[in-house]
Amino acid sequence: MPLKIILVIVTIVYPFIVYFGLAHFDSTLVMFFVIALLMIRGFTEKQKNARSVIFTSAFGVLVVAYFWGDQQGLKLYPVLVNASMLLLFASSLYAKQSIIERMARLKEPNLPETGVQYTRKVTIVWCVFFTLNGLTALFTAFWTSNETWLFYNGFLAYLLIGLLVVIEWIVRFRVKHKV
Repeated sequence: MPLKIILVIVTIVYPFIVYFGLAHFDSTLVMFFVIALLMIRGFTEKQKNARSVIFTSAFGVLVVAYFWGDQQGLKLYPVLVNASMLLLFASSLYAKQSIIERMARLKEPNLPETGVQYTRKVTIVWCVFFTLNGLTALFTAFWTSNETWLFYNGFLAYLLIGLLVVIEWIVRFRVKHKV
């Protein structure tokens, strides 16, 4: 359990690790360190979907690093995570239940049809978010300074995720109490 907590924290502070690592160490060393952490995180993850996102993103970092260099591979990790999450959420729209519906049914197994429709809309909102967030992360990786990349991917993106969660919670509260 402590290893899992440490690995989650390391994943969250990934941009800071990369920024610090690139400023003080060879990019290849940073690459191997980060990939090792991601692989450990992937192997310790119990949820299949989360494992898929972690392994796909880690593999993507290696592919990008091979073609464009270690530093670019490291900076594109947030793009790859957003792309993986977009794929996961968007593909669930074609399944029997969207990913948000599955999460909602954990709390409310007999979700009414209005709830099912609402969860589909929320899944679409997250797809739009992952698209825009991923494009912004891509922009910061290629066309901004390391400091701007760090600020967006290590702070602002998390703030936007939190804001979307809070807004969705408020909207859900209002929708539930309207019915």
